Formats: sequence, structure tokens, C-alpha cells
Amino acid sequence: MLEHTLNLGAFISCIGIFGSITSRNMVRALMCLELILNAVNINLVSFSNFLDDSQMKGEIFSIFVVSIAAAEATIGLAIVSAIYRNRNSTRIDQFDLLKW
Repeated sequence: MLEHTLNLGAFISCIGIFGSITSRNMVRALMCLELILNAVNINLVSFSNFLDDSQMKGEIFSIFVVSIAAAEATIGLAIVSAIYRNRNSTRIDQFDLLKW
């Protein structure tokens, strides 16, 4: 069972990394970052269940990762909406708002 969950986490992580490298849209890049964080959560829970079933350390860490991901999504989407309001585009290659 551990091998299957680790393969699933690796597959989701590879999809997230590939999507964040190749995406031109900022919202898609944020969604790919969420995929990477969810792959980390899958790995944390599977290792926690494999190493020690009586303690819930992996599940507690995954709750922290989910809360950090929610804060990241909130702040990231607020920044994206502000940039879209000013530039009418969310493309990463056209993004030069924060340059000096």
C-alpha cells in the first residue's frame, strides 16, 4: 500500500511541477502549486501510517500544510486579481508590474 500512495504522490507532484514550468497563466501556476502541496500531504499521511499507526503526526503536519496552502491561495489570488484589474491580463510572460 505504501508504494501505491508514494507513486500517486510522485505522479501528482510531477504533474504540478510540469504545469508550473509550462503554464503562462498565473492562476494555472497557483493551481499547480496546490497540486504539489497536495502531493506532499499524501506523502506525509502515507509515511505516518506506515511508520506508526498509533500516532497522527503526518495528519497533523498535513493540516498545517493545508492551512498554509489556503493562506497562499488567498494572497496569491488577491495579487492576481489586482494585477488583472490594472493590466487586463494574467499571463506570466507579460507580467512586469513589480519590476523597477
